[in-house]
Amino acid sequence: MTELNVNFSYAYGEPLGSAGFRCEFEDFQVYERLPREPEGEGEHVYLYVRKTNNNTAWIAKQLAKAAGIQNMDVGYAGLKDRRAVTEQWFSLYMPKGIEPDWRNLDIQGTEVLTVTRGRSKLRRGDHADNRFVIRLRQPDAELEALEARLSLLAQGVPNYFGEQRFGADGGNLQRAAQWFDEGVSIRNRQQKKFIVSAARSYLFNRVLSERVQNGSWQSILAGECLLDGKASGPMWGRGRLESTAEVLALEERVLASMGNWCERLEHLGLRQDRRALALRAIDLKWQWQDGDLELQFRLPPGAYATSLLRELCHLEQPEIVEE
Repeated sequence: MTELNVNFSYAYGEPLGSAGFRCEFEDFQVYERLPREPEGEGEHVYLYVRKTNNNTAWIAKQLAKAAGIQNMDVGYAGLKDRRAVTEQWFSLYMPKGIEPDWRNLDIQGTEVLTVTRGRSKLRRGDHADNRFVIRLRQPDAELEALEARLSLLAQGVPNYFGEQRFGADGGNLQRAAQWFDEGVSIRNRQQKKFIVSAARSYLFNRVLSERVQNGSWQSILAGECLLDGKASGPMWGRGRLESTAEVLALEERVLASMGNWCERLEHLGLRQDRRALALRAIDLKWQWQDGDLELQFRLPPGAYATSLLRELCHLEQPEIVEE
């Protein structure tokens, strides 16, 4: 079986001590913003929902049930963290019929804040950005060292896929290895989707980790494939790598041992794509509250807050007992 290493390289040295992370739901808050206001008319009901300790897909199913429509007729721009307080938009295809009393839905941990209409279904990545408010409990590193590190992080961090992409304890990667390397069949369609995404993200992270290790993740090397002027790494699929020269040689070398995974992803019909290597948090600010560190910043779609936090300190999450 393929050897999996998720200890990806740090850009600014080892994390500075440890801090409590997600100790309370309110410690991790996310606010989604669309690129423009919904039109106020159209065949789709738009709901802006606040959810606490619920995952996005489950909320979407509950909304479909309340509206009497198919699950496929509910859209959303992105998956939001479960153990958190998050606000995001949902669209429901309801050209006709009587709408429920949206503001009085009996869905635990859920509140509808805004009701309007729009002309199109929300799809993944349709939002402009996410604003994060994160409280790190009692960091045990020196205040001056943490603030100096935050000043560095404001200049950019490696655009890793976060550990949540890989499932609890990397379970999605383990299942990918069983599927790709051992031929263990996976019948559940949704589970397959998560495993494929995890595998593809892992290959990208391996390339990015190598470029962080050699100090080139913010540099433009020979043969670079640029995205908005930034260096990029491969999201594996069919077709030739878009990089050439030095970058192509590096990517082929790093992924040489993952040839079986690359081949499987190609056979699944995915197309070669690219993702920027560097991520810059927008409007990064911080303040201290009774020994806790509160961070606020915005990130574009597809970016992970934990990619920034991992460069600051080790995150210690409380053991969660699921009901």
